Amino acid sequence: MADPTRTSYDEEMEEIDIEAERPSYDDRDIEVQLFDAVRDAAAFPVEPVRLTAEDTFSFRCHKDQPCWNKCCHGADITLTPYCILRLSRRLKVSPSEFLAAYTVPAMHEKADLPIAKIKTGGEDGRGACPFNTPDGCSVYEDRPATCRYYPLGMVSMKMKDMEGKEDFYFLVKESHCCGHQDGKVQNVGEYRTEQALVEYDRVNRGWVDLLMKMASWKVMGGPMGQAPTTQTKKMFFMATTDVETFRRFVFESRFLHTYEIDPEAVELIKTDDEALLLLGQDWLKNILFNEPTILLREQVLHEAIAKARSDMGAA
Repeated sequence: MADPTRTSYDEEMEEIDIEAERPSYDDRDIEVQLFDAVRDAAAFPVEPVRLTAEDTFSFRCHKDQPCWNKCCHGADITLTPYCILRLSRRLKVSPSEFLAAYTVPAMHEKADLPIAKIKTGGEDGRGACPFNTPDGCSVYEDRPATCRYYPLGMVSMKMKDMEGKEDFYFLVKESHCCGHQDGKVQNVGEYRTEQALVEYDRVNRGWVDLLMKMASWKVMGGPMGQAPTTQTKKMFFMATTDVETFRRFVFESRFLHTYEIDPEAVELIKTDDEALLLLGQDWLKNILFNEPTILLREQVLHEAIAKARSDMGAA
């Protein structure tokens, strides 16, 4: 007997019209707006100086600073996909258990897509992070990317007619933070290495790309002039945040019959959560923005073409 509490992944997959979900456009004309999509000078005291990996700044956070632990209270911490994996492993719980116990659902306002944020204490939500202690962060080795990057921010931007994307950084200076007065000078590259950010950026980059591209399109109403649907939002959350549900979706729906996935990759994603996240990001880029990041199986492609021709009366 079928379990009535289980989601029917086959039905969900069949509801996705692969051709209809794919917009057709040249994104080079709009990604120049990317910085405007992520910048909010009113909310964040961002220094308007573009920094490269070689540029230096002065900062050091330690227990003797008079502002110690202040930034861990009422903090607005968005969790990236890799943050969720690292923290759930640290706490020896499943990602879904971690989400239920330590996060609150939220929307990325500029992209209009669902994300997860750290649940802070206090009736007004302005209390301490659940991992904060008088001695500092109790999960420091697996702390979120936002905490690792502070006081830096990163933007990955593709300007019009550029071949690839360019990363640059900016400095955030908040009035309560005394770390800027410490006098320890380092360059951005050294700081990123010290904070072990390379692996976080590798796994999270596709997720950031999706959010920023959707934010860029939002000013025009979304891809093809349409805002993300409820189904799109569910797909995005599942593939980027809820790895257990996404793994069931991949293996229990028609996903592997629809897309051409290398057999070795199929074996890998059975147990490798990072690889599964990267697959999810590629899938979403293909579905939402028609990027050639994942291939349809030949039979499915032929069927989609035949359907499109039939719909146009050309069959």
